[in-house]
Amino acid sequence: MIRYRSLAMATAILASAGPLLVQAQGFPDKAITFVVPFAAGTATDQIARTLANGVGAETRQPVIVDNKAGASGFIASQNVAKAAPDGYTVLITTNTTHAANEHLFKKLPYDPVKDFAPITALGKGGQIMVVSPSFPAKTVAEFVALAKKEPGKYSFGSGSSSSRMAGELLQQMAGIKLLHVPYKSNTLAVTDLLGGQISMMITDTATGLPQVKAGKLRALGMSSARRSPLAPDVPTISEAGVKGYEMGYWFAAYAPARTPPAMVKRLNELLVKAARSDAARTGFYEPTGTEVYTTSPEELAKFQTAESQKWGRIVTAAGIEAE
Repeated sequence: MIRYRSLAMATAILASAGPLLVQAQGFPDKAITFVVPFAAGTATDQIARTLANGVGAETRQPVIVDNKAGASGFIASQNVAKAAPDGYTVLITTNTTHAANEHLFKKLPYDPVKDFAPITALGKGGQIMVVSPSFPAKTVAEFVALAKKEPGKYSFGSGSSSSRMAGELLQQMAGIKLLHVPYKSNTLAVTDLLGGQISMMITDTATGLPQVKAGKLRALGMSSARRSPLAPDVPTISEAGVKGYEMGYWFAAYAPARTPPAMVKRLNELLVKAARSDAARTGFYEPTGTEVYTTSPEELAKFQTAESQKWGRIVTAAGIEAE
């Protein structure tokens, strides 16, 4: 009796899995949507559009990029968490939504682990510390000296958790006090920086470096451990006055939880191939100084756990109280 019951249960499981296996074999057969937590023009938007072109060319299906900016990525993350787990909705995001937010906010409208199926990491990068050309400080050391002389007078803007934490870590390690001004995206913060409404920001190179090269902003330092090949004359913040400083960011892709493993595997294959293509290298990675970094779904899950723990330590050390 037990044997027959087990056989019946196994048959039922296979029957219920059948439609999913069939769907996975023909996947994708319609448009895929890449949901981005930040505004058009940001680094996350740029990588999403670059990869959308690659995936679209491979599958011959449209890939739509849907920017749902605001609320530190809450809107986009919640949207994908609640989407149908059919493989057609993918979150192209950063450490902001999946490593930092859980330490910066008391309550999240999504669970960065339970609500998502990891697909692959997509890249790593450093950030650039920029000020207006009219700002009196021309180096990191000069900026720190000014901030120490008049605590609280100068401000820094941020439109992502990576950007904010870079500024918070600078305060902690340099022993200065700045006023934090939050924005919905780094591009909006740059606009106010250009207008003189804020004193400084540390933003992704994709957003900040073009403004530096155009002469609209002045670069003081790079947040990475090494100088960027895109701006070899710009010292790292560490070598420019705040020894040991380092703060980067990463990109990754997630599907809604309960997305069939076969579809997650297919999305992994498509995104990894797109990220490692010559088109992506010349179209996004090299121009923005981003390192190509791809993983298996399991590797991304482990990486996310380690990163969350790291960001938690930084938040605690900086004395930031969850909002």
